[in-house]
Amino acid sequence: MSSNSQRKVCVVVGSRANYSSIKSAMRAIRDHPETELQLVVGASALLDRYGTAIDVIERDGFEPDERVFMLIEGETPGTMAKSTGLGLLELPTAFERLQPDVVITVGDRFETMATALAATYMNLPLAHTMGGEVSGNIDESIRHAVTKFAHIHFPASKEAAERIVRMGENPASVHTVGCPRMDLVAETLAQDGHELSEVFQFGVGGSFDLDRPFLLVSQHPVTTEYGDGEEQIAETLQAVKEVELPAIVLWPNADAGSEDVARGIRKFREFEDDSKLHFFKNLPTDDYIRLMAKTACLVGNSSSAIREGSFIGTPAVNIGTRQEGRERGSNIIDVEHDGRGIVEAIRAQLEHGPYEPEPIYGDGHAGERIADILSRAEINIHKRITY
Repeated sequence: MSSNSQRKVCVVVGSRANYSSIKSAMRAIRDHPETELQLVVGASALLDRYGTAIDVIERDGFEPDERVFMLIEGETPGTMAKSTGLGLLELPTAFERLQPDVVITVGDRFETMATALAATYMNLPLAHTMGGEVSGNIDESIRHAVTKFAHIHFPASKEAAERIVRMGENPASVHTVGCPRMDLVAETLAQDGHELSEVFQFGVGGSFDLDRPFLLVSQHPVTTEYGDGEEQIAETLQAVKEVELPAIVLWPNADAGSEDVARGIRKFREFEDDSKLHFFKNLPTDDYIRLMAKTACLVGNSSSAIREGSFIGTPAVNIGTRQEGRERGSNIIDVEHDGRGIVEAIRAQLEHGPYEPEPIYGDGHAGERIADILSRAEINIHKRITY
C-alpha cells in the first residue's frame, strides 16, 4: 500500500478494445474513496491508423499519466513479438515513475503480456481481467499465461472462474465480477434520447437510414492463420454484398495480419460496388453498442458478438476459428470462411430477428466490484491473499 490513504491502481490500456473492456472499472477506481487511478496508454491506442483511441479516452475525462509508444508497425508475427519486447522495455520506466500498488492488465493481447511480465518482474502485484476463457489463436495462450503471473483474478463468467481454479490458482484470489464491457452496454441501453443520426459524419462511404435493416461487420486477423486475412475478409464482404443490405464495416485491430485484412477492404472498395457500405477506423463505445442493438445482424469474428451480443440479444454470424471454444449464447451462428455459408447464416439471422438477452458475461456492475475488491484486498506477491 502507498504511504497515503489511497491505494494506487495503475491501469494499462493498449487498444480500443482494451479501453472498452476496462472503462467502467477505471471510472469506479477513480471515484472510489480508497483508490487512486493511474493510467498508462500505449500501443495502438495512440495511433491514428487504429482510430486514435487516446482521443476518446481524454474526451471521457481520463488524463493519461504515461504514454508508451510500443507498437512496431508491420502487423506480422515478428513485429507482434517485437512490440511485446518493446513494451517490456518501456513499461518498467512508467511503473518506476508511478510506483503503483497494483497493476491491472486486460484480456489477452500482446500488450497484456508485456504488462504482466514488466509488473511481476518488478514485484508489483498484478490484477488480470477476463482470464480463464477459451478461444482460438494465440490469444488463449497469452490469456492463460497471464493468469499464472497474476495475483488477483477478475473473470467474467462462472465457467472462466472455475477454469482459473483448475489451473492451480488460489480460489480466494478469483472473483467472478463479470465483464466491465457489460457495464457500458447496460448504461448505454438505459439512456434515452441519444440518436445515431450523426454517426456518418465520421468514416468514409455511403450513408443510409439506420432505422431500416443494416448489417454490422467487425472482422479481425487470426494470428495463427497469418497470411489468410485478405482472402477471409473478401469472402465476408462478398457475402455482405450478396445479401444486399447496407452495412457498417469496422477496421481490423493491430494484431499480426491486420494489413492483410485492411488490404482486402481497400481492394473491395476499389473494385466492387461499395455504395451501401460505410467504413470506420474506430467508433465511440456508446455508438457501437447502439449499433449492435439496432443491427439486423453482426457479422465477423469479434468477441463483441459473443460477449455484448449475448447481453443485448444481437443476431450474429461468427466466422472462422478466432472465437473457437468461447462460451456463447443462442444468438450466435458459427460458420467457416465460405461465402455461401456466410450468406445463408446471415439470412437465417435476418429471419430470426433479435434474441432474448443472456447475461453470460455479467450483469452490468463489474467495474464497481473490481474497485471495491482492489480497495480492500491484501495482495502478496507470493500469491498469498487475505482480506
